[in-house]
Parts: sequence; C-alpha cells; structure tokens
Amino acid sequence: MHRRLSQHLNAAFGRWLPEQRLFLKSDATTRFVRLRPLTQAVMLGGTALLFGWSVIATSVLLIDAISTGSSEEQAARAQVAFEQRLGELSRERDARTGEATAAQARFTLALQQVSAMQTALLESEERRREMETGIEVIQATLRRTLRERDAALALMADATATHDATAALASADPEALARDLQSTLAFVSQTLGRTAAERDRLESEAAAARATLAEMQLEQKLLEQRNDEIFATLESAVMISVEPLDNMFRAVGMDSKAILDQVRRGYSGQGGPLMPVAFSAMDSGEIDPDADRAAGILDALDRLNLYRIAAQTLPFAMPLKTSYRLTSPFGRRWGRMHEGLDMAAPTGTPIYTPADGTVIKAGWQSGYGYMIELRHDFGTSTIYGHLSKIRVEKGQKVSRGDRIGDMGSTGRSTGSHLHYEVHVGGKAVDPMTFIKAARNVF
Repeated sequence: MHRRLSQHLNAAFGRWLPEQRLFLKSDATTRFVRLRPLTQAVMLGGTALLFGWSVIATSVLLIDAISTGSSEEQAARAQVAFEQRLGELSRERDARTGEATAAQARFTLALQQVSAMQTALLESEERRREMETGIEVIQATLRRTLRERDAALALMADATATHDATAALASADPEALARDLQSTLAFVSQTLGRTAAERDRLESEAAAARATLAEMQLEQKLLEQRNDEIFATLESAVMISVEPLDNMFRAVGMDSKAILDQVRRGYSGQGGPLMPVAFSAMDSGEIDPDADRAAGILDALDRLNLYRIAAQTLPFAMPLKTSYRLTSPFGRRWGRMHEGLDMAAPTGTPIYTPADGTVIKAGWQSGYGYMIELRHDFGTSTIYGHLSKIRVEKGQKVSRGDRIGDMGSTGRSTGSHLHYEVHVGGKAVDPMTFIKAARNVF
C-alpha cells in the first residue's frame, strides 16, 4: 500500500521534477544516488519553508526595531511638548490669579457704588415726597386765600350796596355817613391788600417749588441712568467670572449644582456667604424695578464665592511648585494600567497638597514606598508615592498649599520622582483632567 502511494506521488511530481541521478565516482567503482520526484519535492518544500521562515523572522525583527525607535522619539517629542505646555499653563494660571484678584476688587468697588447710588436714590425720593407735600400745602393755602378774596369782594359789594342805600340819608346826617363810609373803605382796602400780598407770596413759593421739583426729577433720572450703567457693568463682570468656574467643574465631570448645594449647607446660621440687600418700596407697595437685577447679581456673586470655596477642596492645583519632567502619564503602560502621573525632580523636592483635606494614610506601603493619601470633599482623594520623607500624620487636617512631604525614590522606583494619583468615587482618573480644567481659572 505504501509503495503504491509512493509510486503515484512520484508519477504525479514526475511531470515537473523528473528523476535525477547523482553519480559518485571513485578509483575502482562508480555509484549513483537516485533522486526520485517525491524526494526532490520534499527537499524543495523544506528549502522553501526555511527561506520563508527566515524572511518573516527578519521582517518582524526589523519592524520591531523600527517601531521601538520611532516610539521612543515620539515619546521624547511628546514629553518636550508636554513640558512646554505645562509651563504655559503655569504662566496662564498666574495671570488668571491676578485677574481674579483684580475682578474681586472691582466687585467690591462696584458694590460700594451701588450702595451709594441706592442711598442717593432714597434721599432723592424723600425730597420729592417732601416737595409734593409742600406743593399740596401751598395749593390748599391758595384755595383758602381765593376763598378769602371772594369773601372780601362780597363784603365790598355789600359795602357798596350799603353806601347806595344810605346815600339817600346823606342829607339827614352827612358827617356820620362820611365817617362810616370812610371806615368801611379802609377796612376793605386793608383786607384786599393783605389778600393780594398773600396771593403773590404763595404764587412765588409755588413757582419755586415747581422749579425745585423739576430739578429733582432730572437729578433722579440721571441717578437712575447711572444706576443702570453700574448694574450692566456688574452683570457683565459677574458673568465673565462665573462662566470659567462652571466650565472647570463641567470639564472634570462633576455636578456643579450638587457641589454648590453641599457647600451652601456647610454654612451655619441663616443665609449664605452673601446676605440679600433690602430695597425701598414705592407708595403703591411695588418693588423697585432694579431689585430683580440686584438680586440676580448677588446670586451670581454667591455662586462665585461658593465655587471658590469648593475649588479649595478639590485637587485643581499642582502638587509641585518647581520644574519637573513628566516621565510617565496616566494610562496603560507595558500592558498594565498606570493610575497616576510620574513627575521626576531631585530628591527632597517639596510636595504640596493641591486642596484642603484630611490625611487618611501616611507611612510605608508595598510598591509605593513612603506614601500619603488625602481625603478631600465630594468623594475625591489623592495619593503621593515614593516619598523620601513624610511631614504629616494620619488624621491631620491640611490646607491647600501645605507642604506634606519630600520627593524620593522609595518602594518600586528607578529614580527620584513623585507618583501622583487622583481618585473620584474610589476610581482613579487622570490628574491632568483637573489640572487642565483649572488652567484658565487659577
């Protein structure tokens, strides 16, 4: 059976590989080796497989070497670019800090101006009411004077009628009649004179009061226009200041409303960081039209203050204040997840806390060496590994910017560097997410 199969295969391969004979000649004899088609096919196949394997192995080694060199060059370029970007972010952070301080000063000055304008408006309103009351008194006096004038005119008419009635009696007692008539005319003239003088005085006072009222109305209108300009400036400034904070918390995936509510609940007593301002009411009992705008500005300032308080307790700042090299970013490295940033600098470089918090671990831990773990608000925590010295104790409260340790190379480390992790809700996240989110704010 085996021989028959071999014969068939030899016949099949014989079309392309005819039988060959390899002669071996010596001094006495001549021998040959027969190379059948099947044997030639096996030899050619083995040679082809060996050649193909050599080509593939060589290609794999070349590609691997090229990829390794390219990856190292790309990593080096990426590291240089990243360090340059970090420097720019640091300079931008310093600039934004100055702008935030200046904006806070402008807010304080604007609030003082609003208070002064409100006081002036209240005084102007009070003077207007006094003038309206004075005008009403003057009008009542004018009406009373007119009534007195009418009464005097009626008295004069009665005197004239009496004179006509008694004219007929002039012949009986002319001297008595003349004296009576003279007395009556003197009384009427005196009364008319007083009435005319009082009328002229009241008309003069009414004209002066109307002129004063017109001036006060113009002054009030100018004050209202100035007040509107101040409100518009405040609204624009508050919007410009609050929007970057909204974007910062949104960039790290945190619920800003829940955070603000939690910060607001942390205040004792009534109200929040900013108390509402009381506004005057008109005679009709309606609220001043500027009250809503002022309340909106105060609400925005309240949000701004709450945002800044919340930012103090979240790791938006850098744990290093000196120059460093980023030796390993967040993400997979050599098939394993690297849950933080590695930042290299000389041994002893100060490490600072990026946010207010509480020390929950401070000591030796396998792999991390000397390490510190801080718990912050809103379910966040930070870890600092490979330290050469720990400067805090477990349970200690720390504030943003406090020095908590020194950089080193303890634990599983190949050189002096800081291993920095940020956890949200117990899950590791990229620390650069927080650092980049705050680049236009702090």
